[in-house]
Amino acid sequence: MSPTRDIEKALPAPTQGQDLTFSNNLSPTISRFKHKEEEIERVETQTHHTSQAHDSKNPVLNLAKTITARSNASVIDPGPPPDGGTKAWTQALMGHLVVFNTWGMISTFGVFQQHYTTDLHLEPSAVSWIGSMQMLGHFSLGMITGRMFDAGYFYWSVIPGMLLSALGIFTTSLCSRYWHFFIAQGLVNGVGNGLQFAPSLALVSTYFACNRGVALAVMATGSATGGLVYPTVARQLLPRIGFAWTVRVMGLVMLAMGSLYCSLLKPRLPPRRFGPLLELSAFREAPYSLFLIGVFLICLGQYFVFYYISSFATNILDLSYGTAINVLLVLNGIGVLGRLVPSYFADKYFGCYNMLIPFCFISAIVLFFWRLVEDSGGLYCWAIGYGFFVSGFQGMFPAVLTSLTKDMSRVGTRNGMGLAIIGLGTLVGPPIAGALIQSNGGDYLIAQMFGGITVLLGSIVLVIGRISITGVKWKMRA
Repeated sequence: MSPTRDIEKALPAPTQGQDLTFSNNLSPTISRFKHKEEEIERVETQTHHTSQAHDSKNPVLNLAKTITARSNASVIDPGPPPDGGTKAWTQALMGHLVVFNTWGMISTFGVFQQHYTTDLHLEPSAVSWIGSMQMLGHFSLGMITGRMFDAGYFYWSVIPGMLLSALGIFTTSLCSRYWHFFIAQGLVNGVGNGLQFAPSLALVSTYFACNRGVALAVMATGSATGGLVYPTVARQLLPRIGFAWTVRVMGLVMLAMGSLYCSLLKPRLPPRRFGPLLELSAFREAPYSLFLIGVFLICLGQYFVFYYISSFATNILDLSYGTAINVLLVLNGIGVLGRLVPSYFADKYFGCYNMLIPFCFISAIVLFFWRLVEDSGGLYCWAIGYGFFVSGFQGMFPAVLTSLTKDMSRVGTRNGMGLAIIGLGTLVGPPIAGALIQSNGGDYLIAQMFGGITVLLGSIVLVIGRISITGVKWKMRA
């Protein structure tokens, strides 16, 4: 129905003897409105036919319009998040598979670190830069892809990202020199990871409110399951089919998982077309900036363990290769509980920020105790404790970061900026630790103390950031 007929229908029918002065005065206005409406319809019809004729001759434009139409959610505001239900939890599960493919592969880097240093005789610090480049891409590209998500280009980011990640892994199987590995596994796979992670994190966040912590923990456990599957593939296949075909099997697993989540992930909110790539005003918010500083310091010292625990097992404790991989599996596997259990209690009772802080302090303390490990039993126990508290941090910090954004139409942009800062910590932390180990003649003491101190300092900054939100009212949820 046209707007003109809507107006006419809304006018009351005149009754006998009623003063029709108002209606008579309005009639010329309605006539002019009808004329303008007919003119607009003629222009729109001509434009539509011209556009269709032009588009039919341009298949690239047709493809672009198809993907963009799929990327953009309904232009109508869908209302509050469902916070549960089949569709919402399906998105969380697909987010789990995204992290399985991205952070799960990064969590496996200890296998590659040991292979590159032991079998290819590369320097530990140089090898660390490969894994650090993966992590930099994984986090820091969110500065771009987060804004792409807000603008409605989710699939333009995630689908090419999945293909790039798999390409990086497949080409790693062909590499023979350090710079080959750096480009294929570090750069190409890292860029592919970054194109997927931040948009998927933002997408899952928009489906939940009260249960957001648990939903993002379900997503984050993908790093634990990926950190179990990929090292197991390496342990079982490396002695049988060699490095190249083992890595190709990993690439096939990545393609299978990627095809599934690219089909089922669906944006919920309408696109925000206009707005800056970066919202630098966010850094003027004390809670946001302090949180990022704290998490940066924690990531600076926390992640090198995942690279070096296998080398520590073989080089310091003289354990077998199989035992070293088993320790890495334990470190990653305990993350399933470490992510889900704390996030459940955080959502139900305490708040994610309140729950996050003690996990960070305890992980710093456990990191200091690494020096006391002297045998395989002690290493397994230490890996269980450290893995649990670090995975608690990994599962809850995305939820806290998201909670610092009140306008969900900006969550992709602000989360992406935050992840870019965090990515810098993951970039330089492991190579610094590797250089400290190398300069200390292979001894891990200085690197262990470096990790513990930076995580402890980051935990203190998080306390200050928490106070900036609600003051010293510790019983208040945050």
